[in-house]
Amino acid sequence: MSGQRYRERIYRHYVAAHRDGALVVDAASLAPRSAYLQDLIARHFPADRSAAIIDLGCGHGALLREAADAGYRNLRGVDTSPQQVAMAARLGIAGVAQGDLGEALAALAGGSQAAVVSFDVIEHFTKDETVDFVDQVLRVLQPGGRWIIHVPNGESPFGGRSRFGDFTHEQAFTRGSLSQLLLASGFATVACYEDVPIAHGAASRLRALLWRPIRLALRLYLAVETGDSGRDAIFSQNLLAVAVK
Repeated sequence: MSGQRYRERIYRHYVAAHRDGALVVDAASLAPRSAYLQDLIARHFPADRSAAIIDLGCGHGALLREAADAGYRNLRGVDTSPQQVAMAARLGIAGVAQGDLGEALAALAGGSQAAVVSFDVIEHFTKDETVDFVDQVLRVLQPGGRWIIHVPNGESPFGGRSRFGDFTHEQAFTRGSLSQLLLASGFATVACYEDVPIAHGAASRLRALLWRPIRLALRLYLAVETGDSGRDAIFSQNLLAVAVK
């Protein structure tokens, strides 16, 4: 999108300037996210393995790698960060290009994509930029196509950790505000989901088990304060949304 100096500076050094350094240094570094990404693909990707899918803000391409392993054959990824694109190349992940996300989206033909993925992307945009991006995604999706979105969740008690964890973040969302934007822009349906722990080992099984009483306690807090049962509330620091054209 349109560049301010702070964006250019941070994105140029997006990996090196991370507080914990490079989180992905080799193929083994991708393993901790594999179970989550595999679950996302199984639940929300189109059934057709030949469907055209573009991942905007794909980073080093972890989702593209998992999708390819699941049999998807028509995959593309674009990321602004040269360092992340270079890492994708070192990892042997095909189809990842460096470029401006808005320009990449504008270059796509209308109705050409079965799915668009934007993982940790639109929180980097101003509100006006977000509206423009939403309109372009809607344009390139096929009828019935889906936009898979992952964003900081302002409804979470710890939502500030995601919202303010990156200097280039401009905003956070809630299930209400994101649904409001997408429905007002022409999407037919929007479903939002918690980023719950996916059990794939002893530690993650324990986390998944403990999430239930923690969520119940947060619902109780909400009910005491507001009278809302919190049944549909999303308490994870990030949320996943799937919008269908």
